[in-house]
Formats: sequence, structure tokens, C-alpha cells
Amino acid sequence: MKKVLLALLVSLGLQTQAQINYCDSLSYSIVIDSTTWNTLMVTGNANGISNIVNSIDWNFTACTATGCYAPQGNDPYSFPAIYPSDTVKLCYDVVIYTANTTTLCNHCDSLVYDFNSDIWVPLDTSGINSINELTLTNTVMDNRMYDLLGRELKEAPIGQMYIQNRKKYIKLEK
Repeated sequence: MKKVLLALLVSLGLQTQAQINYCDSLSYSIVIDSTTWNTLMVTGNANGISNIVNSIDWNFTACTATGCYAPQGNDPYSFPAIYPSDTVKLCYDVVIYTANTTTLCNHCDSLVYDFNSDIWVPLDTSGINSINELTLTNTVMDNRMYDLLGRELKEAPIGQMYIQNRKKYIKLEK
């Protein structure tokens, strides 16, 4: 009888709760606007959790080779300084507030502009399986001299760096 009572108390008293990972429910959408077709615009998505949480604060950044940019405007978040020729690292930091907890999530993607379909798309790196170092073959040692911009020189400049036979030199005096 004690075992049955203990089993009943355990089954009623203990409840296992699944831990909710709010970060898995977040994503973003790239907004297509025909008036600003080349401007990167995104909006945050809280798939199925917006009715569970109290509030969500989105913070997007977009970085190119020349710098990082904060968005202009709220939902959609617009990045007018980003150009279709750029490869963009788009990141979001999200703070999710619930009654009991505060959760911080972050995610980054690399985006490129697809000129065929006029939309920004994630950069697909799934086909890359190795990177091989280039090896020089048939190196010619012809004693030609070049400046650092690759222009051929007739004579070695004094006090400036030049390249000869794949090595850098500086001629200090005559």
C-alpha cells in the first residue's frame, strides 16, 4: 500500500516541464520592395512565441568589407548604405522578455544579392569542401624589377621598395 501511495504522490507532485528555447523560434525575412529593390530590408519573425512572451526587442546590424551599419527605420529595418555588389554579414541580437525570464539570442548570416531574381539571398557555402593553397610552378627568374603597384622599372629607385625575382629590395644609395 505504501508503494502505491508513493507512486500516486510522485505522479501528482512532480511535473516535468519542457524547457522552451525561444531562440529556435526566431528568424528574419528579407522584405522585397519594388521601389527600393536594391536596399537591404529585413523584418524579425517570432514564429509561434509572440503570444507567449511579454515583449521582444530586435537589434539588427549589417556589415560589409568597409564597415558595419545600424538600420534606419523599424520593422522593416532598412539598410540604405548596403549595395547589391556587397557581401553582407547580417546579424540580429534579440532580447525576449517573459514573466519569469529574460533571454538573449543572436544569429548571423552572410547575404549576397542575386541579380537574376533581384533579391538578397543567403550565401550558400554548402558546396565548399576544401581550400587548397596555390603552388607556384614555372617561376621565372628574369631579374626584371617592379614597383609595388606591379609596374616594370628600368632601374632600381633609390630609397623606394621594389621587387626583383620575387623578393623585396630597397636601394639606399648609388
